[in-house]
Amino acid sequence: MGEMIDKVKGNINEAIGKAKQHSDNPATRDEGAAQSLKGKGQQLAGKVKGTLGDDI
Repeated sequence: MGEMIDKVKGNINEAIGKAKQHSDNPATRDEGAAQSLKGKGQQLAGKVKGTLGDDI
C-alpha cells in the first residue's frame, strides 16, 4: 500500500513542479525544479517499496 501512496505523491509533486518551472519568477522556477526532483525521488521510493515490500 505504501508504494502506491509514494508513487501518487511523487506524480503530484512532479506535475506541480513542472508547472512552476514555467513561471516568470526565477525563484518560483527554482522551487519548481526542486519540487519536481522531490517527486522523482518519491516515485523511486515507491518502486523500491514495491520491490522490497512495505516492511522497510
